[in-house]
Amino acid sequence: MITPVLPTYNRAHVSFVRGEGARVFTEDGTAYLDFGAGVAVTSCGHAHPHLVKALTEQAQKLWHTSNIYQMPGQEKLAKRLIESTFAETVFFCNSGAEALECSIKMARRYHFVNGAPERNQIITFEGAFHGRTLATISAGGQEKYLEGFAPRMPGFVQVPFGDAKALAAAITPETAGILIEPVQGEGGIRPLPHAELKALRDLCDKHGLLLILDEVQTGVGRTGKLFAHEWAGITPDIMAVAKGIGGGFPLGACLATEKAAKGMTAGTHGSTFGGNPLATAVGNAVLDVVLADGFLDHVRDTALYLKQKLAGLKDAHPAVIEDIRGEGLMLGIKCKVPNTSLQAAAVAEKLLTIGAGDNVVRLLPPLVITRADVDEALQKLDRACKAVTPAAA
Repeated sequence: MITPVLPTYNRAHVSFVRGEGARVFTEDGTAYLDFGAGVAVTSCGHAHPHLVKALTEQAQKLWHTSNIYQMPGQEKLAKRLIESTFAETVFFCNSGAEALECSIKMARRYHFVNGAPERNQIITFEGAFHGRTLATISAGGQEKYLEGFAPRMPGFVQVPFGDAKALAAAITPETAGILIEPVQGEGGIRPLPHAELKALRDLCDKHGLLLILDEVQTGVGRTGKLFAHEWAGITPDIMAVAKGIGGGFPLGACLATEKAAKGMTAGTHGSTFGGNPLATAVGNAVLDVVLADGFLDHVRDTALYLKQKLAGLKDAHPAVIEDIRGEGLMLGIKCKVPNTSLQAAAVAEKLLTIGAGDNVVRLLPPLVITRADVDEALQKLDRACKAVTPAAA
């Protein structure tokens, strides 16, 4: 079939016209339970009334002016993010890749203005995914994303995930910082132990490096805290945020300390659309929901319930499931069968999931799901597991 859209996606043969809460609906009204949330994007579920109201009201006032003018909604969102995090300044953009680009530029610029322009190398980790730009695929280092796009952009040194000795050996006088996801998403839902994240913070302090966290997927309540690094009791110098912060509207942000951002002066970076009135109206509405009393408690409670249910599913289907991993509502099913087979079987049961590396199926439901949603999802996954169980088993 010829399509006018560039065929860079292996799309499922289903489309949706409406969403409500944790469900999306096809044109004929068939409901699918959405445990992918657009890859951890629809944090507040589909068509959340508060987000719809915020976007609709703003759409009737002003859509865009560009960042050459003051924008009250952007100032409000930045202030709220600063009040709720380690950050002292925020740059708004449209996506996670752009937030990472800003983070990388900021780290290099920091050392440049401090008189050490040679410190421009950033250490990253095998299995990482930081976006699809030339810089971020080079940072991620995965060959399947780099193939055909040579030359690889310089400035990134990659070490094995969780290998403290390799990390220490990689630090040189040219190292600017360390970039890591607290939980690898595309890499297969691999959490970095809290003690290791603390060790990274200490290592950066020891060597005068900047700790850069990619919380594009882990942020905005996904792990049960507003941001995943909070579980380890540390703070980064720079943090990239996107996905859930917009609840489905394109929005990204680079958060930083004033010290780390000292080189980012007027003219050093910019974005035409970043943080426009529509985006920040929705971003503020998302924070209204996520920061409300009891919301993160709900995420933690539902996540624990889901993980317990998945443990039971693993025991019931040992020929299909090898392991359950992850934190909060960012969970992965490590498969013994091809993960694509389990995904397809789940779709047949009207359950949406997301694939990942290391033969993992990701479960990234909206943060507003209920225990009843979990029960329904597990029934569908149980039937999907039965459908893909090897005959010999």
